[in-house]
Amino acid sequence: MRARLSSPLATVRNIGVLAHVDAGKTTVTERMLYLAGATHKRGEVHYGTTVTDFDQQERDRGITIFAAAVSCDWDGHRVNVIDTPGHVDFSDEVERSLRVLDGAIAVFDGVAGVEPQSESVWRRADRHGVPRIAFVNKLDRAGADLDAAVESIRRRLHPAPLVVQLPIGREDGFTGVVDLVGMRALVWDGGACQAGPVPDDLLAEARVRRRLLEEAVAELHAGALEEFCAQPSLSEATLSAALRDLTGTGDGVVVLCGSAYRDRGVEPLLDAVVRYLPSPLDVPAVRGQDGAARPADPAAPLAALAFKVNATATGRLTYVRIYSGTLRKGDTVLDAGTGRAERVGRILRVQADRHSEAEQAVAGDIVALVGPKTARAGTTLCAPEAPLLLEPPVATEPVVSVAVEVRRSTDGDRLAAALARLAEEDPSLAVRNDAETGQTVLSGMGELHLEVAAEKLRRDHRLEVNVGRPQVAYRETVVRGVSGLLYRHVKQDGGAGQFAHVVIDVGPLEEGGFAFASTVTGGRVPREYVRAVEAGCRDALAAGPLGGHPVTGVRVTLTDGATHTKDSSDLAFRTAGRLALREALRSCELRLLEPVVEVTVTVPDDMAGGVLGDLTARRGRISSSRARAGAVVITAVVPLAEVFGYATRLRSRTQGRGTFTTRPAGYAPAR
Repeated sequence: MRARLSSPLATVRNIGVLAHVDAGKTTVTERMLYLAGATHKRGEVHYGTTVTDFDQQERDRGITIFAAAVSCDWDGHRVNVIDTPGHVDFSDEVERSLRVLDGAIAVFDGVAGVEPQSESVWRRADRHGVPRIAFVNKLDRAGADLDAAVESIRRRLHPAPLVVQLPIGREDGFTGVVDLVGMRALVWDGGACQAGPVPDDLLAEARVRRRLLEEAVAELHAGALEEFCAQPSLSEATLSAALRDLTGTGDGVVVLCGSAYRDRGVEPLLDAVVRYLPSPLDVPAVRGQDGAARPADPAAPLAALAFKVNATATGRLTYVRIYSGTLRKGDTVLDAGTGRAERVGRILRVQADRHSEAEQAVAGDIVALVGPKTARAGTTLCAPEAPLLLEPPVATEPVVSVAVEVRRSTDGDRLAAALARLAEEDPSLAVRNDAETGQTVLSGMGELHLEVAAEKLRRDHRLEVNVGRPQVAYRETVVRGVSGLLYRHVKQDGGAGQFAHVVIDVGPLEEGGFAFASTVTGGRVPREYVRAVEAGCRDALAAGPLGGHPVTGVRVTLTDGATHTKDSSDLAFRTAGRLALREALRSCELRLLEPVVEVTVTVPDDMAGGVLGDLTARRGRISSSRARAGAVVITAVVPLAEVFGYATRLRSRTQGRGTFTTRPAGYAPAR
């Protein structure tokens, strides 16, 4: 059933496991590895024995922090799996992983259904066009309800859920599932999966649900509709083919269920990965930024994207997805972004923190490389004779900052090197030196993100550091602009001078960001100088007049200008653009923006009043409050600065029974 073999492209599956924190992603991954024979012992999160959560911090905290790549063989197919983090602070790890995946398993808690981070990673997968199947986990828990979870998928994620299984038993009595596609029962007794006929007491319900599944598929798939109208029911082959097509297009999502911790439902999940998720041949050819396409063909020119870098004490590992071509040990490849040639010293097959050497890797493979010295997450490695630059993953802008300093002054250089290595591994971390205070400032996605980074400094780099209180990243935005601001930049200091004359209008930009336009006619400002003015305006956005915070939500229009035959230059117009916008911003009406997060709090119903009052005191805006199985789920939008330390406060208010999660909700006017 599960013989190991070298897989052609049609038998390769590159998938990720996505979900909210604590929905059971890592347990699902560990059971897949165990049942496929890739490991010989079940990894347990609570015992710290998992393959994918190999970092000591992951084991101490009981959560996934770093995306880990593993692989196994199932039913003649090679399945490469990336177990991704579920905590919102590490969502950039998910973003980088999604960029190189062909499919994904979305795991949902059978009690909670769609949770905030589940929705966030689902939207990210939508943006990347990654086909998904859904696995409703933890059906053995009290309060678990497959139908309620499916309804939350329909309501909050908006795909058509195509439920292909019916649970046998509820909560503690959950023992198996009815496969509605093949109309058979799968029961787990002592860990082994036994297939048999559908139990008599479930046969009528199974037939009804099979009919509902057929109707839902026929509504979405033309081929299935044709057979549905001509035949009493859809055949298993037609239904399976239609489900695969709908998964690939994203018009439907196949929903399975089980309990990974109890070893129930994982084998059908692996079967569904093979049956419904695409191979590298089934996804569109990768395209470069110039529009050129590269097919998933080992004989084509090489194109690979680096999505993760692990800078260890013994060297750098660059994790890449190979989209086309063949990469051999010793090859010289081109860094398409920098034009630098890199030599590949070794190619490693990855099993989390364990590696085995390979002589070559082909299109469809996910491997680690030893040798490239300057590659970063998002770097394209390609054949020197056939350059191709792929779109890199988008890094999220950090929103929380802390000051980091060493306790011994002699460790200053070591701290700088260690922080550079952290930023190299994780592009969502940013390091800068504060010119006013002289402090080293580390910025990241949240409190936990920065805690993990600080702990890595202590453990991995053996540095004694002090970390300041988190500070949020404020922004400034234009509420009311100015028109016709004239700025003349004239400088004479011997030799060639500088001359630039610009007139600009500045106004608000509702959608945020920065927009620049020019309405100058008659060649009064040449095109190359217009670009220089735009560059200067972008320079000016780094620090606004309210408090030196970055400026967003600005529209600048260059309306007039003048040049000098000798003294005008790119530098002069860039300087004029920068100083003109700075002066204009001082005349505009500006507003301070602060980052806000959506907080979802789950508390016992008798403690909801105190929690609501506390959220209001933290300047939170309550958006919803709903009852669920003896608890109340409260959703509020709260300034990020008010969330620091909230975990301790919530525990004390609820005697340790309350939980909460957050996700970024953008910026809002500071109150």
